[in-house]
Amino acid sequence: MAGFVLPVRVYLEDTDAQGVVYNASYFRFMERARTERLRASGIDHDELRMHHGVALVLTGVSARFRSPARLSDMLYVGADVAEVRGARVVFAQSVRRDSEEGELVCDGKAEVACMDLGEGRPKRLPGELMRELSR
Repeated sequence: MAGFVLPVRVYLEDTDAQGVVYNASYFRFMERARTERLRASGIDHDELRMHHGVALVLTGVSARFRSPARLSDMLYVGADVAEVRGARVVFAQSVRRDSEEGELVCDGKAEVACMDLGEGRPKRLPGELMRELSR
């Protein structure tokens, strides 16, 4: 079971004509879970941009598809901080069917970098952000 979990219902827009979830839909589900995980920790993307002049940008993502999800499935998308270092955060992610402990449908990792918006270059995570993510 993941520490942070976002429930997501599969809608028609997430599937192909046979009602099977598109592979790309899993990446959207995982993105939502990462964003909500940050919000739950008091970290807001708009505030990072406005007050710190930085943005968190996805630099890499991987997924392993284990079992197809289908139209109307209730999925539980986990997003846990696996590593925080310098300008980088790595999230471990999982997608499970029917409950937080249900069948593993997909798992993966996402690497996010802190980028200075003025310079367009990586920048160390602000101290308060680093502390919050390291908890």
